[in-house]
Amino acid sequence: MGKEPEYKQKLDAWIDAHTDEMIGDLKTLVRINSVRGEAKEGMPYGEGPAAVVAAMEKLMASYGLSVTNYENYCVTGDLNGAGEKALDILAHLDVVPVSEDWTVTKPFEPLVVGDRIYGRGTCDDKGPGVAALYAVRAVKELGFALKRGVRLVYGSDEECGSSDLEYYYSKEKEAEYTFSPDANFPLINIEKARLSRSFCAEAAQGEGRPALVSIEAGSKANVVPGKAEAVFEGLKEEDLAKAVKQLEEETGVTVSCTSDGGRCSVELKGAAGHAASPAAGNNALTALLRLIELLPLAAGPAADRMHALARLFPHGDWRGEALKVAMSDEESGSLTLSLDVLNYKDGKIEGIFDCRAPLCATEENLTCVMRKALAEAGFSMEEGGMTPAHAVSADSFFVRTLLDCYELYSGRKGKTLAIGGGTYVHELERGVAFGCAEEGVDTHMHGDDEYMKISIMVMSAKIFADAILRLCM
Repeated sequence: MGKEPEYKQKLDAWIDAHTDEMIGDLKTLVRINSVRGEAKEGMPYGEGPAAVVAAMEKLMASYGLSVTNYENYCVTGDLNGAGEKALDILAHLDVVPVSEDWTVTKPFEPLVVGDRIYGRGTCDDKGPGVAALYAVRAVKELGFALKRGVRLVYGSDEECGSSDLEYYYSKEKEAEYTFSPDANFPLINIEKARLSRSFCAEAAQGEGRPALVSIEAGSKANVVPGKAEAVFEGLKEEDLAKAVKQLEEETGVTVSCTSDGGRCSVELKGAAGHAASPAAGNNALTALLRLIELLPLAAGPAADRMHALARLFPHGDWRGEALKVAMSDEESGSLTLSLDVLNYKDGKIEGIFDCRAPLCATEENLTCVMRKALAEAGFSMEEGGMTPAHAVSADSFFVRTLLDCYELYSGRKGKTLAIGGGTYVHELERGVAFGCAEEGVDTHMHGDDEYMKISIMVMSAKIFADAILRLCM
């Protein structure tokens, strides 16, 4: 860890003294239901996102920042220095939908319990956004003279595609340095490439029995399916029971069966997960393909195609070994691959896979290999290539500075991380994700009883203020 800066005690004292105000401002934002709604004139994402943008605009103006509203897509607050702007801090004020299953409080009624503040958006991303606001406010009110400026950028469409930033950057240029407190500490500097494509094939049921009638599994390309359903015709109960027993022992999924005349409906339950980390789930779809392998189905186009898919996407193969696309590098780690959607009905198979690829991946060693393997199995793959990876050098002055700030306040060794998912800075050449969640801590982000630790929010404000001073003073 580096030498403690002279201003640290003054900075810490100011932020500690304003913690209650910080919590109050966060409550103001959390009370606004900012789930994306129907677009209206002057409200590109509906009334809720426009209202939360207006609330943040009011807060920043009240603290003396130079405020600009970009047609309710984004709102910015500038703390100007003697020179041009050096740093942008990006946070978002929109949130994901809520359920009725919250137990600690209602989603839009923020509640402090001990060191936690509960409510939708407390950790994603209103809490981190408020931490950034108080970092800038501390620098301003303590009278630190900046050589270059810092800008807060608050968007309102991160959860639905980040078209807010697309609009903003159509009007403004990227800053020399950008970080977004919309992820976790220590710092994410690499976001893997993504290849997600649909594929299809014609496959008649065939005349023989037993036969596959239909499959329905998965709903989104980026979600490992926790449930899969299939209908079979002409299966003997003893054959199905034997295959189910073996499957459950092999995969850990659970299977339930119901019969109606000569048909049998099968439902498999595994565990859903994010496609960026498929090993964390238990893919019910690939387990279903394994079940089909174990059943004595009559030969025919449908059974043959499913057997081919089972060979290309075997259950538990998250690295693409069977498809011969497994690869890794020291900087960004291993490739991950999951088959996330599959439907079979009326003689047509349609599926979607999702792959997160390391920096060493190319169109030649990934996209072309996938396309060829599927073609050889009788499937045509959707055109298009990878979404490029995002990477900022771990040795850059910017990254090293942010990690120094993290180490100073957390007491932990800073390190860079590579992830399979995408963050708010994925499209920015020089952007990194920095805070505010702790590694390995479940804050129920996107789930019921979402919360943020107040102590982490306060620490984050100090880290961000320190970063502003090191980069702009």
